[in-house]
This record gives sequence, structure tokens and C-alpha cells, in this order.
Amino acid sequence: MPGLILWKNEEINKLKRDMDRLLSRMWDDFGIRLSSSGMGAFSNLDMSETEDILMIQAEIPGVQADDLDISISDNLLLTIKWKSREEIDEEAEGSYTTGRRIRVFSRSFRLPCKVLTEEVEATYKVGVLSVVLPKCRTEPPREVKVKIQQE
Repeated sequence: MPGLILWKNEEINKLKRDMDRLLSRMWDDFGIRLSSSGMGAFSNLDMSETEDILMIQAEIPGVQADDLDISISDNLLLTIKWKSREEIDEEAEGSYTTGRRIRVFSRSFRLPCKVLTEEVEATYKVGVLSVVLPKCRTEPPREVKVKIQQE
């Protein structure tokens, strides 16, 4: 098939870097500095499981527990939202900015199995969010004999 073009990851990564650079320059023209720290991703996220539970640990430093929100949809989709609050005191050519910046981040991902939403527990300590999700108990498949009537 001579009409197909093979895309490689390096080309996509270069395109992403170029777009990031372009957007950064654009915002710089407005006097807004973009920070790549905490742009919506966890610094570290671990998921482990046992026979009965899923355990998620996410590093979300610099956030208060009140600014975290966890929800589960359809027993399978986990969403973690958080707010990052930051005091701003910046001085650029000819201007001075002061105030507060509040950023809202969200990350959703599909769980490998259904969970008991009523029994989910979460703790936040020293910048680490720990979520314990009990798995739904599955009944082993059972076999039922069906009587066949002869006519």
C-alpha cells in the first residue's frame, strides 16, 4: 500500500513539544507564565490488587484534603479531582501581578473490575492519597439442569 505513511512515536512527541512551545510563547505574550508542574497529572500513581480489594495510591503534593473529590460511576470509572491554590506575586516588564490562582485538575480511569462503592475508603496523608476499593463479590457460575420433555 504505497499511500500509507508510517508514523513513529518520535514524530508525535516532536509535534507535542512544538505545540507546547507555541502555546507557552502565546501565553507569555499575554504576561501569563505557564508552569509544567502539576498540569493535571499525578507525579506517581500506583494500583495494586488482592483477591478482595483494589488499592490506589496517588502522590498529590501541596493539596488540602478538603480540596480533593473522589467519585465512582457505574462501579467501574474512578474520578479524582483536586484544586491547587497558589498565591501569585509576579513582576514582569512594566506590570505587576498579585492575587491567587486556583487550578482544578481531574483524572478518570477505568477500574479492572466492579467495586462496592458504599465500602470505598480514602485517606490523604503527607501528600499521598490512598483509596481502598473492595471488589464486588462474584458468585461462581452455577449449572442448572433443564428438563427436556418428549412429545
